[in-house]
This record gives sequence, C-alpha cells and structure tokens, in this order.
Amino acid sequence: MSEQLLAAVDCGTNSVRLLVSRLVDGRLVEVDRRLHLTRLGQGVDATGQFHPEALARTLDAMADFGAELDELGVTRRRVVATSAARDAANSADFFAGARARLGVDAEIIPGEEEARLSYAGAVGALPDLGQPVLVMDIGGGSTELVLGSDGQTRKAISLDIGSVRLRERFLHSDPPTPAEVAAATAHIDGLLDDSGIDFAAVATWVGVGGTVTSLSALAQGLATYDRARVHGSVVSHRELDELGLRLLAMPVAAVTDLPTMVPGRADVISGGALIARRVASRLAPALTVSEADILDGLVLGLMGRAEL
Repeated sequence: MSEQLLAAVDCGTNSVRLLVSRLVDGRLVEVDRRLHLTRLGQGVDATGQFHPEALARTLDAMADFGAELDELGVTRRRVVATSAARDAANSADFFAGARARLGVDAEIIPGEEEARLSYAGAVGALPDLGQPVLVMDIGGGSTELVLGSDGQTRKAISLDIGSVRLRERFLHSDPPTPAEVAAATAHIDGLLDDSGIDFAAVATWVGVGGTVTSLSALAQGLATYDRARVHGSVVSHRELDELGLRLLAMPVAAVTDLPTMVPGRADVISGGALIARRVASRLAPALTVSEADILDGLVLGLMGRAEL
C-alpha cells in the first residue's frame, strides 16, 4: 500500500486554515483540519498595510500549523494567501514570516484561481449535482463566484466584497443603521450586476466558507457546531432572508452569544449574510452548503487531480 501526506494552508482576510490529507492508493483520507480566526485583514482596506497585531496573530497560527506538519512529517505543502495579502504594502513581512514557520513560500493567487480551487473542492465533495453549478465562497475581503458544469469551470470571478470589507466600509454602527445597510446593499448589487455571471442558468447553488457554514448551523438551530450536519445541508431563500435581517438588527455582543458563533466571526457575519441574500435574490435554487472548499481544491491539485 502506497501512502503520502499532503497539506494545504489558506491564509485569508479573516482566518488561517489547514488541511492535512493522506493519499492512500489514489484516495484522499483527511488527517487534520483546523482553523484560527486571526483577522489578518484588520484595517488593510483603510491603511493599505497589515496591522502589527494582526500579523502577529497570523504568524502565531502558522507556527502552530508548521509544528503540526513537522511532527507528522508532511513534505508536500502548499500555502496560499488571498485578498488581504494582495492588498497590503508591507506584505514582505508576512511572506518572510510564513516561510520561516511553514517551510515553503506563500503564494498570492489571483482571485480567478482562488475561485476555481474553491469550485474543485466544493463540487468534488457533493454527489449528483444538477448542472450548471454556481459555487460561492464569501471570504473576509472578497467573494468568489464560479459557474461550471460537469467539473469544468465556465466563468470564475473574484468580487471586491467580503464580510470584513463590508463591515469596515459600510456597516459602522452596532447594529448597522438602515442607511448603512442600504449603502452596502447597493454596492453589492452593483458588483453582482456587472459580474458577468449568468445567474438564470444556475441549476445548483453551492456555498463554501465560514459565512455559509455558520448560517447553516444557525438555520438548523444547532446547539453545538456539527460538521456532518452542516455539510450537504440546504438553506432556503426564506431562511437566508430571515437570518440576514435578524443578524443585521442585532448588536455584536448578542451575535456572539448565539450558539455555534465564535467571537472572531460575530462582528462580520451580518455582512456575509447580506452578500448571500443579494446573490440569492438572483437565483432560483436554494443554497446547498459544502464543508469542502479551497483547501480541498489545493490538496486535489497537489495530487494532480484538480481540473484547474
């Protein structure tokens, strides 16, 4: 029996995540999956550079990941950095720190590649999807949309909207005012209108990432987060509307107290929910939630399976 360990790290605007998988006779078996909410993108939209504390939190998370990979003996690794690292003037500090802690260079991948990787991971974990499929990945700094059929992408875009970016640009009050929500909504709608995605053609809508998995857990009323119950779950348009309105009307302290909600997501989940609602308004199918995402796409790429 032939075995090999593969690892992927995704450093986003709000979180740093790790997936380790074992390749056994051509089949991937998950070994470890973990996440740290570090808010690397804190203030980047306004200042153009990483905040020292945010950078320190992120590099600490990478040190944790690096120690795990070294202990497991993982030699095949890929580290990608997304929206925040694309925008920061002091990104050299980030890259040097990532290299020192993870042993490989972090790559800033284009938004379109990020979208395709998310698509590969998401659809690979959900069987028998109606075609075409739209995969949505709401991040902290950007939102990726990918339309594809039978595993092949047709259109992949990265929009300059995300849960952290919306909070910092538009949703200043706690809770946001109607005027702030209206301005954020208009901004989202403008980007979606110009996206070039044929929303009317979509047969299946799949969402990945912390925003949609959190919305699924809330919609199901889970007392504790259950990955098995979230993966493959379906959130209706009505549930998205009700959750979005509820979250936008709540102060952050109250959102933090919701079951399954973590503090590092509580202040930005309403912005992510608003993005999901505006995408939903253009689609017929409900939202199917996948726990597999860009990390899974990266690991597939390491084993040469992903069609990217």
